Amino acid sequence: MSLKSLLLSSDDKTVRVLRRVLSDLEIGVELCSEAEAAIRKITRQRFEAIIVDCSNPDEAGSVLRSAKASPVNKRALSIALVESPVGLRGGFAMGAHFVLHKPLSGERTKTSFRAVRALMKRERRLQLRVAVQVPVECNGSDRYKAKTLDLCEGGMAIQFSGRIAKESTLRFTLELPGLDQRLEIYGEMAWEGHGDQAGVRFKDVTEGQRNSLRHWLRSQLPEPEQDDPPVSCNLTDLSPGGCYLKTNSPFPMRTRVVLSMKTADLEIRAEGIVRVAHPEFGMGVEFIQATSEQREQVHQMVDGLSSNHDRAPELQVAPDGLDTSPADTEAADQPSATDDALVGLFRHQSQVPVEVFLQHMEQQRQALESH
Repeated sequence: MSLKSLLLSSDDKTVRVLRRVLSDLEIGVELCSEAEAAIRKITRQRFEAIIVDCSNPDEAGSVLRSAKASPVNKRALSIALVESPVGLRGGFAMGAHFVLHKPLSGERTKTSFRAVRALMKRERRLQLRVAVQVPVECNGSDRYKAKTLDLCEGGMAIQFSGRIAKESTLRFTLELPGLDQRLEIYGEMAWEGHGDQAGVRFKDVTEGQRNSLRHWLRSQLPEPEQDDPPVSCNLTDLSPGGCYLKTNSPFPMRTRVVLSMKTADLEIRAEGIVRVAHPEFGMGVEFIQATSEQREQVHQMVDGLSSNHDRAPELQVAPDGLDTSPADTEAADQPSATDDALVGLFRHQSQVPVEVFLQHMEQQRQALESH
């Protein structure tokens, strides 16, 4: 199943570069030269990415808003192509996950889109649903019975038997055929369907649960898609709350990532969210520390990186989907960023030019070294 993108552009040079790059990366392109045509396609077809040329900012913004409002494309990755008058800030203000500067060059664009493609694949697999019907126990302040209708990595559709749960968060217990152990996982009600049907979004999933669910889903698919290899990055800055990683292929903002570092004794892993993305240069990652397991993983990662900092350790970073939680909820789940200067820089200076951002980060580094 090939990846699909929609491209809004009437610039012949931009179109030529992107057609060649996306073809090399095995990403299909639907070209639209007018916003109205793009919006019609967005309402009728599913795309893994929406790419808009912002030479007309009003039209570009309209297309990105339409994608966010479309049930089939609300999770599509959005990429803005900007010139100096619009800039990074303007592209992100339109709702883009990733911003590239025009004019585009073939090699630089391909480097950027390698990470984009890995995320497109991951997002599509997160949404691939397997039809399965097994009993589910739902526990909150009360107990409810249900059965699954379908299942994906991010959640499931269920049908209640009898009373319908009105609680927002529940613990779900189910046994999947062929899986050795029962799956006990927390989730929140994401939508209510007709009658007794509802959608569940999984939350606070442990690494063991994620791996069990991922392996089971892959076993049900006739031709499981191979992941792209992780991106290799070099650490430049580190704090208890996050790190800045130098790489030619950074992931887009709000990408959930899994960082891994191998030592002589073990492989250390931690989860994070990309807060800053500088195409062809690097990305700032805030560690996810919502659960005790995640906090322990981050503690081990920071210790491991700190002990090797003089040798600029290499990290492997793989995408784990787009983070779609509201900003206020997300901030509430994390330790206060105000106590962490590096994370504060990620959160508040993500849209400034890269040269300005790097200057701020250098000043922070010098201030720490002087203490």
